[in-house]
Amino acid sequence: MPSKVFTGGRIRKAEYDTASRTLELHWDDKSVLAYKHVPEEVYRRLCSAPNPATYWEDRIAEEYPKGRPSRPPASGKSLSDLFGEADDAGT
Repeated sequence: MPSKVFTGGRIRKAEYDTASRTLELHWDDKSVLAYKHVPEEVYRRLCSAPNPATYWEDRIAEEYPKGRPSRPPASGKSLSDLFGEADDAGT
């Protein structure tokens, strides 16, 4: 699956599945949006756009149906981060 990492802007990473023609966009707020039936040329143009987020708004957001990401976005925190480690003694 081809992917492109962006160093600035709101989009952090774009992944494209050539078999299913699905584009997944990973955002700076850790969310992931997926779009179906996206031509490979659109993915290439997104990757070479001077401002990928603007290209997404103009050419992708309303043009292609939304899909489900292949995996849920990482929250960055585990249950132990939120609730602490359980000890065996029960104290």
